[in-house]
Amino acid sequence: MNSGYLLVILLLYLGLLFFIAQWAERKGSSKWTNNPYVYSLSLAVYCTTWTYYGSIGVAANSGLNFIPIYLGPVIAFPAWILILRKIIRISRVNKISSIADFISLRYGNSRFLGALVTIISLIAILPYVGLQLKAISETFHIVTNSPESTNVFLDTSTYVALVLALFASFYGTRYVDASEKRKGIVTAVAMESVLKLFFFIILGLYVTFFVFDGFESIYEKASLMERFQEKNTINGLEGGMNWMMLIILSFFSIFLLPRQFHMSIVENNREKHIRTAIWLFPLYLLLFNVFVYPIAWGGNILFEGKNVNPDMFSLLIPQLFDNTFMTVLVFLGGFSAAISMIVVSSITLSTMLSNNLLIPYGILGSLQKDNQENNSERIVKIRRIGIFLMIILAFIYYRYFIMDFSLVSVGMISFVIVAQLGPAFFGAVFWKRGSQKGAVSGIIVGMLICFYTIMLPFLLSSINPDSKFFIEGFFGYTILQPFQLFGLDYLDPIPHALFWSLLFNILVYMIVSVSFKANYRERNYAEMFVDIDKYINNHENAFVWKGTAYVSDIQKVLKRFLGEERTNRALSIFKMKYNIAPDYLMADARLVKFAENLLTGHIGTASAKILIESVTKEDKISLPEVLKILEESKENLIINKKLTETSNELKELSSQLKKANQSLLLKDKQKDEFLDTVTHELRTPITAIRAASEILHDDDEIPEELKKQFLQNIITESDRLNRLIDKILDLEKFETGKQKIYPTQGNIVQTISKSLSPLQQLISNKNIHVEFDENQPAVLFDYDEERIIQVITNLVSNAIKFTNEKSGIIIITIAEKEEDLKVNVFNNGKGVNPEDLVSIFDKFYQSNNQNIKKPIGSGLGLAICKQIIEAHKGKIWAENVQNGVTFSFTLPKKI
Repeated sequence: MNSGYLLVILLLYLGLLFFIAQWAERKGSSKWTNNPYVYSLSLAVYCTTWTYYGSIGVAANSGLNFIPIYLGPVIAFPAWILILRKIIRISRVNKISSIADFISLRYGNSRFLGALVTIISLIAILPYVGLQLKAISETFHIVTNSPESTNVFLDTSTYVALVLALFASFYGTRYVDASEKRKGIVTAVAMESVLKLFFFIILGLYVTFFVFDGFESIYEKASLMERFQEKNTINGLEGGMNWMMLIILSFFSIFLLPRQFHMSIVENNREKHIRTAIWLFPLYLLLFNVFVYPIAWGGNILFEGKNVNPDMFSLLIPQLFDNTFMTVLVFLGGFSAAISMIVVSSITLSTMLSNNLLIPYGILGSLQKDNQENNSERIVKIRRIGIFLMIILAFIYYRYFIMDFSLVSVGMISFVIVAQLGPAFFGAVFWKRGSQKGAVSGIIVGMLICFYTIMLPFLLSSINPDSKFFIEGFFGYTILQPFQLFGLDYLDPIPHALFWSLLFNILVYMIVSVSFKANYRERNYAEMFVDIDKYINNHENAFVWKGTAYVSDIQKVLKRFLGEERTNRALSIFKMKYNIAPDYLMADARLVKFAENLLTGHIGTASAKILIESVTKEDKISLPEVLKILEESKENLIINKKLTETSNELKELSSQLKKANQSLLLKDKQKDEFLDTVTHELRTPITAIRAASEILHDDDEIPEELKKQFLQNIITESDRLNRLIDKILDLEKFETGKQKIYPTQGNIVQTISKSLSPLQQLISNKNIHVEFDENQPAVLFDYDEERIIQVITNLVSNAIKFTNEKSGIIIITIAEKEEDLKVNVFNNGKGVNPEDLVSIFDKFYQSNNQNIKKPIGSGLGLAICKQIIEAHKGKIWAENVQNGVTFSFTLPKKI
C-alpha cells in the first residue's frame, strides 16, 4: 500500500481519537463515559503490541508458552473484589495519583522511596514504550512494502511519536490535580480496546476459515511440522516451574505496572465497577487469545522455510493473499494497542517524575514563593514537557538500543523490573510491620540481582554476543553464571531472574523490617492502610500528629496551590464535617492530614509533607504514644460505630412504633365502624320484632293469616338476633381461649354437602351455579364437624354476596395431600383489593372496596373462620385469580 495513503488513514484515525477524547471530556459524568464497561475496557491497556504481535511470535516459536502471561491476570481478578477495593479506598481518601505516591506514603511519606520507585518505573517502562514505537515503525514498513530509513527525519515513526507526544501532553495535563479523573483518555483507551479486539478477531476468522478450512485443518497441517509436539507441551516439571514463575510475573504486573495502577485505581469512579471488571476483563483476554494459536501456526505453515519474523505473521498472512483491506485493519489494531499504552504510560510516568523527583528534589522551594496561578502553570508545564520528552526518549531508545530485539524479550524484562516493587506494594496493604528501611533495602537488592541476571546479559549481548560472561560467570565462578545463578539451571532466563530477585527482595524486606523499629509515622500509616475499612469515613481522626500549627499558616500554603476560593470551600467542608468553630486558630492532627491530602494531588505525598512541615512545629512522638493514640482512635471508632448502630436501632424502633401507632389508629377506626355495623345489625331485628309486636298488641281485628305472618317475622328476626349474638360470643371465646374444638372422625365431602343444603334456596334465588362433586371418594380425618360447617357456610355465604350478579358461579374443590387437606371456595365476583387480602380476616376490618355497595352482614364471619381454622392448626387465606377470587383453608390430618 502507498505510504501516503496509509499516513492519511492514520491521521484520520488519530483525529477520531481526538474527537472521542474531546467529546468525553465535555460529557463529564455522562452514562456513556462513566460506566463499568468503559472502566473495564480501559484496563485492556494491558494488551499492547506484545499481545497483538508478540504473542503470535511466541506461539509460533514456542507453542503454548504464550499462555502464562495471561493466566496471571485471570487468576488475579477474582481477588480484585477484595484487594483492589482496598487499594482504591486507600488511594481515594489520601488523594493518591501514582504507585510511587502509594508506596512512599505507606512508608512514612518517604521522599527517597518515592524517588526510587519512580526511577525503577522509568527504567522499566521507557524501553517498553520504545517497544511500541518499534512495532509501529516495523508494521508501517511491512504494510507499505518500504525499507526502514536510517535517517530519523525520513522515518514515519518519528512523526507518529511526535503526534502521540502532543496528544498525550495535551490530554494528560488538563488538570493540575493528578488525582482528577481523565475521562477523555479513559474513553479513548476503552474505544481502542474495542477496536483492537475487533480487528484481531476479524483477522483470526479470516486466517482460520478463509485461508484454511477451520481449526482442525490448521492443526492437522501444523502437527506434521518439525518439533510440533515438543513445542506444544509444558515439558514436565521444569516446564511447569517456568510456567508458574511467568504466571507470578503477570500476576504482579496487573497490579504494579504504572499504567495498570493508573487505570484501575486512579481512574476508578465507583467501587462497584470492579464487579463488572472481574468478569469482563478475563473474558476480553480469552477472546484475544482464541485465535493466537491458529494465526501463529497458520503462519508457520504458510512461511515454512522462509526467513520471516513470526511476530509479523498477522500482517504477512493477509498480505500474502493481496488482501490490502485486511492488512490495513490489522495494522490499525496494532496501532491502537501501541498508542493506548504509550499515552497512558507517559502520563503516569510524567506525574511520578514531577511529584516524586523534580518537585521534591528541585523546584519545591521556588513554588512556595509564587501565587496559585503561577504555581499551577509551572506544574502543568513540567508534566507536559515530561510527557513529551519521555516519548521522545523512548523513541531514541528504540532507534539505538532495541532495534534487533523481539517484542516479547523487551516486554518481559520490563515486567521483571516492575515486579521488584511487589513485596513493598503488597506488604503496604497487608503487613503492618513492613518498614521504609525494609522496603528500600528489598527493592535495591532485588534490582541488583535483576540487573545481574537479566539486564546486564541483555546489554552485553547487544555489545558483545560472544562474551564469556554468560558461560564462566562473574570472575570465572560458574556458580555465579547470570542464567544459572547458584546452580539453578532448569529455569529460562526470565523466570530465573524473577525467582532470585523476588526471593532476595522478599527476604531482605522482611528481615530488615523486623530488625529495625519503624518510626511513628510509618506505624501510623501502616494502621491506616492495613485497616482502611475502620478509618474510611474519618481517616483524619486516625492520623497521629503532635505539635503547634496555626490554621492561618496552613491556609496560606493551601492558597498557593489551590487558590483562595477552593481553599475556603475545602476548609468550610472540613469544619462542618468535624463540627469545628469557624474562628478556631490552632490546627490539630486532622487539619494537618486534611491539608496534606489536598496538596498531594498537585505535588505528591512527599512534597505535601515537606510544605506542611515548613509551617508547623511537630513534636516527636514515641512508638508507645502512637499505639496509645491509635488504640484511643480505635475505641472512638468502636464507640462511634456503636452509637451509629444504636441510632439506627432507635430509628428502626421509631419507625416500627409509628407503623404500630398507625395500625392502632386504623384498628380503632375499624372498631368504630364495626361497632356501628353491629349496632345497626342488632337494632334492625329488634326494631322489626317491636313493630310486629306493637301491631299484634294494639290491633285485635288482624286477620288470622296476617297475624301468623307477623309472628313468623318475630321468630325469624329473633333467630337472626340470636345468630348475631352467637357470632359475637364465639369470637370472644376463641380470642380468650375459652372456646374449644372437639375433633371426631368425619368425611369432609359430606360436611361440605351438609353446609350447602341450608343455602340452596338462597342460591336458587340468585340463579347461582354451584359446582361441587358430592360423589367423589370420601376423605376421612379428625376435625370438629360443627365448626367446619360454620366455616364453609360463612365462606359460601360470602361468595353468594359477592359473586357476579348476572351469571354467578361458585366452585368448591378439595385437594388432598399427605399431611393436610386444602379446601378452595371460588366465586366469579370482583377481586379483593390487594392491600386487603391479609386484613379481611381481622376482627374490626371493613373493606373500602366492597364491590359497589356495602353488603349486608355483620362482617364477623371471616374473623370467626380464621379463629376456627387456626384452632385446628390450619391456615386460611384469600387470593385474586383470573375472573374472580378464591378463599382457601387447610386442615392437618393429625391435630
